[in-house]
Amino acid sequence: MPVDVGVDAYPGLELHGTVDSIGAATGSQFALIPAQNATGNWVKVTQRITVRVKLDEANEANMPELRSGMSATVAVDTGRTTLEKML
Repeated sequence: MPVDVGVDAYPGLELHGTVDSIGAATGSQFALIPAQNATGNWVKVTQRITVRVKLDEANEANMPELRSGMSATVAVDTGRTTLEKML
């Protein structure tokens, strides 16, 4: 799936790539002692799944050095929209 990446440290720079792999589960699933609510009231909490993005080689000409922990905005084109749910 195609991916567009914007890095907060480099405004105006847009990188392109593809999804290389998707993690097996969220980090809490792999925790030794997973957090659980003792009262039995289960609340949905947003979880993050690791996605590895392979950047296109065409980006190398103008790509600055990227560091681990940089804030980025990543948009993955899945080929579907939320409007399709209404149909």
